[in-house]
Formats: sequence, C-alpha cells, structure tokens
Amino acid sequence: MKQLLEFIPLIIFFAVYKTVDIYAATAALMGATCVQMLFFWFKHKKLEKMHLITLALVLFFGGLTMFFQDDAFIKWKVTAVNGLFALGLLVSRYGFRKNLIKQMLGKEMTLPDSIWDKANLAWVGFFAVCGALNVYVAFSLSQEVWVNFKVFGLLGMTLLFTFATAIYLYRQQQALEK
Repeated sequence: MKQLLEFIPLIIFFAVYKTVDIYAATAALMGATCVQMLFFWFKHKKLEKMHLITLALVLFFGGLTMFFQDDAFIKWKVTAVNGLFALGLLVSRYGFRKNLIKQMLGKEMTLPDSIWDKANLAWVGFFAVCGALNVYVAFSLSQEVWVNFKVFGLLGMTLLFTFATAIYLYRQQQALEK
C-alpha cells in the first residue's frame, strides 16, 4: 500500500499534464505531494528524510516553475533529487560509516560489508546516471518525451535496478552459504 501511495503525486502530475499543461501539472504535483506528506505524518507521526527532501525539492523547483512560468525548473528537480540521493549514499557511507543500503536490507540478509559497499556504490552510480540522463532528455528532446521519460522511463529503470540489486544480493548470499 505504501509503495502505491508513493506514486500518487507522479500519477496526478502525469494526468494533469495530459489534460491541461506542464504548469497545471506542476501545481498539482506540489499540492499532491503536500497532501501525501500530511497523510504520512498523520499515519506514522513522522516523515522519512527521503520524503522531506522530495517535498522540499518539489516545492522549491515547482515554485520557481510557477513563478517564472519556465518548465526548466521542474525538469531540473529530477536531476537534483537523483543527485542528492547519490550524494546521500556516499556521504552516509564514507562520512558517517553507515551504509544505507545495508541499513534498509540488512535485516533480510547477512552479507559482508564489501558486498554491501558494492551495492551502495552501484546505487550511487544508478542515481548519477538517472540524473545525467534526465538532463539529456529534458533539454534535448520535447517536453512530451521528457514527461513520459520522467513518469515511465525512470520508474521502469528504478524497478529494473531494484530487481537487479535483489538478484545480486541473493546470489552473493547463496554463494556464502555454500
């Protein structure tokens, strides 16, 4: 259920874009993200750091998009989010000695730190590639292509990379158990 709730603002953004325009979609994204955060707050009495970062970036870049009536700002939000996630994984691991991938999945499987570090660095690379690819699509192709890429391309890439990570970690655990 939680995973479905995560995608509601994105679905609303896409639907409003298809029926109105990028500015109405941006306003809808901002509103839906605020409502989503209120829902999470009332349900869990807290917000995850990822949610707070996403909310701040949606409001910041969305606000600039609306104020200047320039879609470049909302396009940059995707790259900023991916960049901050990559930076967060790096800083938490090498600055604070906490591997966030291990913290999320370590309860499910026991693996050496070297394997967790590889998975962590793979996600850093993935977020960096997504951010760079977003810049290319956003500023080299049409707005329509970018919206489809943002909604379906990045989502599909993330699901595939999550699946690939799970397979990698599972195989590493199986190899250790032999």
